[in-house]
Amino acid sequence: MEGLLSSDGRAIGREFFERARARLTLDVPPALTDHAVPAARGDLDLDPSLWERAGVAATRPAAVLVGVVDRPGPTVLLTLRNADLESHAGQIAFPGGKIEASDASPAAAALREAEEEIGLSREFIDPIGYLDLYGTGLGFRIVPTVARVRPGFKLRINTSEVDDAFEVPLAFLMNPGNHQLIERVVRGVDRRFYAMPWDGRYIWGATAGMLMNLYQRLYAP
Repeated sequence: MEGLLSSDGRAIGREFFERARARLTLDVPPALTDHAVPAARGDLDLDPSLWERAGVAATRPAAVLVGVVDRPGPTVLLTLRNADLESHAGQIAFPGGKIEASDASPAAAALREAEEEIGLSREFIDPIGYLDLYGTGLGFRIVPTVARVRPGFKLRINTSEVDDAFEVPLAFLMNPGNHQLIERVVRGVDRRFYAMPWDGRYIWGATAGMLMNLYQRLYAP
């Protein structure tokens, strides 16, 4: 497979999977269970002083699937959360959720959640490695699992959790020219966060933060 070029000239294609395998591992971050170790990344990366004000202790283990579909132009598989959910309703997210005691690893949890939420069969998924542990304002310690997804899958959307699933070109998401820095007042607090609007979809918050971590781990100078 020939690599495609993003608008800043970087090759995005088979090279992505080679680079991911060289730079990521499936060694579980110790901070997942050792709460004395702070999350390496999080919702307040751009406003670290707000963590104390927020009064949030991220202690709830979770995992998400950063699934990169191995197409001629690779894509990232994302979901639109159900508009009636109690948290992050209507937002764009990776498939994922809480790590259960029965899950052998964060990667196993991410694959299970992807199958439950969008019917993505694990036989199409090849886990590659973990990104940095990500803490959220709702108290989750998320392990993002980067994986190659083989084409040919058929999705079955669980409409109680997800309204839609769609793919975004990886070259777009890994192009720093598409990484917006937004400043906004959220619940009376000045906040800064990343956003990557694409084709009428507003990718922001934790999802954009983890995509930024993917870019920084694999492509940033």
